Formats: sequence, C-alpha cells, structure tokens
Amino acid sequence: MRGKYISLDKFFSAVEKGLGFCDVTFGWDMIDQLYEQPTVTGWHTGYPDLLAKIDPSTYRVMPWEPNTALFLLDFYANEDQPLTVSPRQLLQTVVRKANDMGFQPFMSAEYEYFIFRETPHSLEDKGFENMTPLSPGWFGYSVLRASAAAEYVHAIIDGMEEYDVELEGIHTETGPGVYETAIRYDTACNAADKAALFKTGVKEILIRHGLVATFMARWSLDYPGCSGHLHQSLWDLEGNTNLFADESDAAGMSQTMKHYIAGQIAAMPEMMALICPTINSYKRTVPGAWAPTNASWGIENRTASLRAIPGTSPKSTRTEYRLAGADGNPHIAMAASLAAGLYGIEHQLDPGEPFNGNAYEAPQGRFEPLPGSLAEATDRLKGSKISRTCLGDAFVNHFVITREHEIMEFRRAITDWELKRYFEII
Repeated sequence: MRGKYISLDKFFSAVEKGLGFCDVTFGWDMIDQLYEQPTVTGWHTGYPDLLAKIDPSTYRVMPWEPNTALFLLDFYANEDQPLTVSPRQLLQTVVRKANDMGFQPFMSAEYEYFIFRETPHSLEDKGFENMTPLSPGWFGYSVLRASAAAEYVHAIIDGMEEYDVELEGIHTETGPGVYETAIRYDTACNAADKAALFKTGVKEILIRHGLVATFMARWSLDYPGCSGHLHQSLWDLEGNTNLFADESDAAGMSQTMKHYIAGQIAAMPEMMALICPTINSYKRTVPGAWAPTNASWGIENRTASLRAIPGTSPKSTRTEYRLAGADGNPHIAMAASLAAGLYGIEHQLDPGEPFNGNAYEAPQGRFEPLPGSLAEATDRLKGSKISRTCLGDAFVNHFVITREHEIMEFRRAITDWELKRYFEII
C-alpha cells in the first residue's frame, strides 16, 4: 500500500475536488524500480498526476497513530472514467457485473504469516538468515504459545477491531512463530479493503513491539507455506438469502454454486498469475506444502484447489479458494476468482463430480495441472481468452508487463544457491 499524510485543509479540498497523485505508482514495482516496457505510464508520458478521489466510506481512525485517520483512494483516468488497471477499480467493476446478474458477493480472507523478533535493520544486517522467530517449535493451535504471546495477539485483535477490521479467529499454525487469522466476512469490496488493511496493519502494529511479520508465500523450505484462502458466496441483492445453498440438493449446493465452482476451476490455470503473483508463490504450490497443485475441487476436501463447504446451515454454505497465498493482492485475487465464478454461471459450466480422495494423487487427466512457475503462469494469462473476457485487455496487458518485469529481475539475480553450488566446484 502507498499513501501520504495530508493536512486537514488539503483533505477537505480533496473530498470536494479530488487530488493529484503521481501515476508512477502504476509504473513502479514493489521496490520502486520502473517497468522497462510500460503501457500505462512511463518516461514517454512524463509521469503526470492521476485524479484520485477519496472514498469517504473507508474512514477509520488508526488506533496505533493517535488523532490520525485513514481513507482509501480510487484512481480515475478522467473525471468520470475509472482507471482500468487499478486493482480496487477492477474489483468494483466485477462486483457491478455480479450485481447486474442479481448477486451480492460476500467474501473473507484468512491469512497465515510468520512473526520474527527482528527489525527491518536487523533483517538487512543478517542478510535474511538466522532470523529469530517469535517462538520456537511446531505447535499448531497451541494455547500455550498463543497465551505466551498474548501481548502481541491482543494488540492485533484489539487494534483491528478499532480499525474496523473485525477478526473471527486467530491461532498458531504449524511452524515457529506462525499465526493464522480469519477476517470476518463482508461484501466483496469491503472484504478486499479489510484484507489489504489487515496485512499492512499487522506489520504496523508488530513493528511497534520490535517484531516483524512476513506474508511471503514460503520463506523457508523447512516449513509449510503461508496461505491466503478466500471464502466466497453469492447472495441476493438485499443480502438476505444465500444463493449457494439448496436444501433440496443431496450436498446442500445450488446449481448456481456448482456453476460458480466450475467457472473457477476452468479459469484457474489461466488466472494463476493473478492469484499467485510472485516468484516465491510457486515454492508454496508443491506437494506436501498444504497448497494445491491442480485445478481440482471437492466437498470438505483440503487437498483440492477449491473446497466446497455446504456448511451447517444455508447461511454458511460457501466455497474456499485454497490456491490463494498470503502474498497475493486481495483486490486482484478476489476480482479474478469472482469473475471466474460469474463466467461459470453465465456459461452454465459443469464442475463434474467432486473428488473425495487425495487430490495430489488424482489419476492423470482427472484435473488440469497448475502452472509450476510465474513464467509459465504469466504466459498462460497472456493468452487467456477467459481472463481477457472477464477482466479486460487493458488490465491483463498491464499485469502481464508487471509479471514479466518480475521474472526478468529474478533471472538477473545471482542467488546464494548458485554461489554455493557452482562457485568453487564447477
């Protein structure tokens, strides 16, 4: 997330007229390196200001910064034209389509993240090696470990509640200093906002306690990866009836839900770069890391990419998009997965029978394998007719450029693995 502090006078003026925000934010990677072949902005455009409008509905006071309020912005190409490459605008566009189809999407994210007794400076000094975790050992769902860290756990719970990011649960996961946190469900746009604010907010809270959190998909091959599972359901426009539920169905699932699942499964291999956007993402999506490796689905099956959850009541019937990792952009991931589900409904796709066994060992040909690298996933996205139909050429073209840049940066890097393997012996 990027932003800036502004004065009250500037704020009130911006609420009325908008404000200028340099469009280089869409020409930078995450460490402020410029994309080499930009389309949205670049040296050829002079990096002008975009029109940014404050969304007053996102007002919240920051509990860890007294007397400071935070608002989210929306970017516009002109006064009335939303910026098509903006992730938040992308999700809003997909949600409007869902509304036009008679659906109100509800979503939530649950994140896994590791906490370390480090600072940004100590991480740099150590070269990101020999880091000290918040606690040692492998203790998933540990009452002891969570209680011992109650100061930090409650700082997150209480801080997020005041921040209007309500949490449903938090517990230790398997590994040293790792936690999983479920954010309470909300309408799709609000859910994505809260997910983004949660990820940054956790870091802001913990750094004040001398701690650092990472949402990398997998920071060490010694431990499982960090998921960012997305729970989803479609309701009527008033939000009164869950349209995924059908008590007359043997599994409690409506045809709408089945078509939605089918669309997500059909688009998953082509949209994977949108869901798993980093080089590191693909260190998580391997067998044994609690992440899917094929475009599969099953009922209450955590080995599949898409877990259907009929629930204990019609209200709780939903899907869990298990491919998503903690490193994904929540607005993009929710937009892509929602758009894929709507595509399945539009075309009345059939998901086939749910898989009941270990999806990692599914018979060859039963499910399409997922791309094994960001390069492969980006190529699939670049040529994806479904993605372009659902999300538009402008967004897909821009996102492909950003991922090709990421791939090239990785190819230029000389890694520790290469030095240790080749330096002396070869």
